[in-house]
Amino acid sequence: MKSIVKQALTALSAIVFSLPSFAQDSIYKMSLQDVLQLAKQKNRQISISQTEEDAVNAELRDAKISKLPYVGINGSYQRFSKVTLYDGGLSDGHSITRPPTANSAALGMESSITIFAGGRQNAAIREQQIRKDLASLNTLDLSGNIFLQAISAYLNIIRLTEQDTVITEQIRRAETRVKNIDALFRNQRVTRSDLLRAQLILDNQRLSREQNENDLAIAITRLNVLLDLPEHAQIIPTDSVSGEKPSTTSLATLVSNAHETSYAVLRSQQQQKLLENRIKAIRGAYLPTLQAFSAYGINYPNQFMFPPVDQALSVGFIGIRAQYALSSIYHNKDKEKAAKIRLSALQTQESAIRDDANQEANALHIKYNESLHRITVAESSIAQASANYKIVSAKYFNQLALLTDLLDADNLYLESKYNLIRSQTDALAFYYRLLYTTGKL
Repeated sequence: MKSIVKQALTALSAIVFSLPSFAQDSIYKMSLQDVLQLAKQKNRQISISQTEEDAVNAELRDAKISKLPYVGINGSYQRFSKVTLYDGGLSDGHSITRPPTANSAALGMESSITIFAGGRQNAAIREQQIRKDLASLNTLDLSGNIFLQAISAYLNIIRLTEQDTVITEQIRRAETRVKNIDALFRNQRVTRSDLLRAQLILDNQRLSREQNENDLAIAITRLNVLLDLPEHAQIIPTDSVSGEKPSTTSLATLVSNAHETSYAVLRSQQQQKLLENRIKAIRGAYLPTLQAFSAYGINYPNQFMFPPVDQALSVGFIGIRAQYALSSIYHNKDKEKAAKIRLSALQTQESAIRDDANQEANALHIKYNESLHRITVAESSIAQASANYKIVSAKYFNQLALLTDLLDADNLYLESKYNLIRSQTDALAFYYRLLYTTGKL
């Protein structure tokens, strides 16, 4: 019996000691750069976009290979039945072997190369090159968008973590306040309503902390999905939002170039190049095609002679072939017109896209500058709110102020800390959104 208990305790100890290592494996301490690097490596959407980019690269190589000569080998063998001859109608026939032999075979090689095709081959290669550039741009745009989502989630985690610290401090103040008010109530220096209200405020603050912790768990789950991490992994930010931030003047050049560097503008330009190249390909269809071709083969029997001779022969040739489709005169007219109309629409659309990029970049720049100003104000407000809370607290416990005044002072102190955290995270959020809008993320 003792041995069984001992074995059970040993097994339980092994399980218990194994738990910390499991928990440790699910905790990730990450800086913002770590988050972006992991998103680049593991995000599924980025991986899919990179796969599409590889496929377009393969299509470009295939388009280039299509300019190489065509080379083919062919061979055949036939065994003929006897030939039935009818001299005086179908009722009078006799059979003979097919002259000069019942066997027939051929083996040959042929090749051709396009010398001129109105530029259609080069246009096909250019189209695939543009599609390759467009696929690369789409990958950059998608990566920037995913990075922006990961940054937003990471900053949200920092904000909620710091808010949790602030709420915890407020709860400690509230717990101390309840104890002090309870002592005053027992000494009949304050009314029961003050004690009840202080306890109610404490309960509400604990609920606020629970809500904040739930929001934090949701934010971490969101980042786990973006980084393809385990569902219950815990992310601990190592960066802070209170560090130095770029000055607004240093971002002026970035903002002024937004209409040139924005992903949307660059995509519109690539789409225009695609249509311009398509128009060149359509125009190339008006021109003839010129090919050089050749063949060489061995044939049996020799049917170049008459009558055919029971012998093998080898022969080859080289020549030039020209072809022109008269129907291209009317088939391609409307195709070219439609492509020109679409190109004109894209050029007009690009102007609107440039205006949108400029407007968004300017708006983000203004909001970033506003957030920096809010940080300065919030830092000053915290010192003032802290001093105000100490003064009102001393007055209340000396029965020179009301509980309402004390609670208002506490909420003002909390709000000033919230404002600082919010302003710091907002500034970084606006900064990274500006980087994405200007095509630099």
